[in-house]
Amino acid sequence: MALSEEERRLLAQMEAALAAEDPKLANALRGTRRRGVQGRHAALAGVGFFAGVALLIAGLQTYWWVSVIGFVLMSASVAVAVTGWRPTGPDTGPGEPSRDPSRTPGSSSSGNGGAGFMDKMEERWRRRQDEGL
Repeated sequence: MALSEEERRLLAQMEAALAAEDPKLANALRGTRRRGVQGRHAALAGVGFFAGVALLIAGLQTYWWVSVIGFVLMSASVAVAVTGWRPTGPDTGPGEPSRDPSRTPGSSSSGNGGAGFMDKMEERWRRRQDEGL
């Protein structure tokens, strides 16, 4: 179903407000090219895993070393898939965890004097209730 002109305008305003309020979240929701690369690695890992299973089963009926190759292929595929699940930032490569030097464990995720996400949401809720919206 197509959006009306008013709905498009409201959506654009909401997107602009989100980008102004929390640019990191807006960038994360937009997605990056790196996700496509990780998706490709995950798909190849899945194909490799099932090929390894096929070799493992075929090796049970023929030569034992075919089963060993299948097991090695399955293990390598699982390793590729697991390393693809690690979070990546815009300046890190696939499989490298993103590092933000400004953040320390236990520091607040927002820069507004220590108020966290839930505090901001509660404040908005209170404002809406006071305004009668």
